[in-house]
Amino acid sequence: MDKERVKQTMLELEQHQFEASEDTYLQYVSSARLDRSEPIENDELAQGAFARDLSEAFDEPVHAHEEKIERLRRIDFGPKSVVEEGAIIKVAGRQFVVAVATDRFTCDGNELMGISTAAPLYAAVEGKRAGETARFKGRDIKIEAVI
Repeated sequence: MDKERVKQTMLELEQHQFEASEDTYLQYVSSARLDRSEPIENDELAQGAFARDLSEAFDEPVHAHEEKIERLRRIDFGPKSVVEEGAIIKVAGRQFVVAVATDRFTCDGNELMGISTAAPLYAAVEGKRAGETARFKGRDIKIEAVI
């Protein structure tokens, strides 16, 4: 598996999510603006305040995606022999990229999911090698591969 292609795919997915979040944010910001050239009704003030509150809520995902993009750019996706950031691991027949949390995605016909170093699964398998076992949620799991 080409890990640089995996990294590029993850960057593209995060960029797409960043742009979608930013568009949503900008839509709400524009609806929060009031036309001050005309008298402002109380319900318009309330709607503007509500839209402003929503735009602030949408601001957080924009920054989260921005941070994920920057983190992905910094991670070394070179070959790994132990579970660490930048590794692709296979556990229970599923492949995980240790980088940032993502939804499932496909790259070169492989289904993957990103996990962060804050994920409970990562905490259980950190530093392990292929063939070793770890305890996760009360069960022993085997690390099938580390790439």
